[in-house]
Amino acid sequence: MNELPDKLYYRTSELAKAFEVNSSKIRYWSKEFSFALKPKTNDKGEKLYTKKDVETFKLIYNLVNENGYTLEGAKKKIRSGRQKINKNISVIERLKKIKTELQKIKENL
Repeated sequence: MNELPDKLYYRTSELAKAFEVNSSKIRYWSKEFSFALKPKTNDKGEKLYTKKDVETFKLIYNLVNENGYTLEGAKKKIRSGRQKINKNISVIERLKKIKTELQKIKENL
């Protein structure tokens, strides 16, 4: 996932670019996980997502694209234990950053 700027709201296209997926996938996930995602809508009808929504998208992305869950399986997992999953994802993200840094150090040796 690419880094997002620090803002209050993100457009669908910004999330799609950050997660390297099509905007249609963001819209689809938004519909499928409506129990967990609550985007605002501006005057133009565009959906605007909060930082909490971005964290939920990270969770969905991790479960579906990295762990191989089906959408139904991801829904059940999110409903049953969101806090534990978020903790695991944050640990994995930190480990990936450490791995990247170690690879850079190895290349410089």
